[in-house]
Amino acid sequence: MWTLSGRSDSDWRWELLTYPGAVGSIMLVEDDFTIGDLVQSALRADGHSVAWVRTGADANRVAASGSLDLILLDLGLPDVDGLDLCRALRQSQSEAVLVMLTARREDMDVIVGLESGADDYLTKPFGTGQLLARVRAHLRRAAQSHDEASSYTAGDLLVDVSVRRCFLAGHEVVLRSKEFDLLSRLASAAGEALSRETLMSDVWGINWFGSTKTLDVHVAALRRRLSLAASAQRPPAAVPEITTLRRFGYRLEAARPGSEVPETPVT
Repeated sequence: MWTLSGRSDSDWRWELLTYPGAVGSIMLVEDDFTIGDLVQSALRADGHSVAWVRTGADANRVAASGSLDLILLDLGLPDVDGLDLCRALRQSQSEAVLVMLTARREDMDVIVGLESGADDYLTKPFGTGQLLARVRAHLRRAAQSHDEASSYTAGDLLVDVSVRRCFLAGHEVVLRSKEFDLLSRLASAAGEALSRETLMSDVWGINWFGSTKTLDVHVAALRRRLSLAASAQRPPAAVPEITTLRRFGYRLEAARPGSEVPETPVT
């Protein structure tokens, strides 16, 4: 697990350390000293190992040096656009949970951030108790999904939980970490109606706070990826449709093999 240590701001060095009983390896990207110090102290007191960096350049350096369990990313950094960094970190740390810390409260800002690779977000100001609950839920859910050893099928779709890979008519569909978790949960109950609350609890954790916009963005992303993957095959594969259940939630419909590829739904 990673921690960041150094004698001064200009003399940082990264060391791989193992903390007995630590829950997860976390990188905190936050340029505000007061917020960073408070969050780092709270996370370490909760048993996590923490690498705290203040610039995008240092964040990329840490991400290239080893595997992380979770990244807390402030979007307002002095040397790089936070959304660009979000995309880069998603590429280099594909299995890590990525949570945005943002003062941007508009829906469109949040949607852009989620589509840039984030799994979740917290808007400032937030309490340390809320942050710790969210972190614990994400890490616990990630550990549970890795421990599972089963697979689910829905028409031409195969979701192999044991190796965290998804296949459509035998061709792999590359998904982000939370996209995979969501599709796995939907596929585990193919044909059944799942409420928004159930999906948020099972995929993002029981201690979820705030808007469920995250769920809608991830469903839209899954629809696009599955539709594109199906249409790229010859003949086109059948797309399992994710149906929106108004004022309730979603249901994964197993498309019949050989059925026509539908247009990507607009949400």
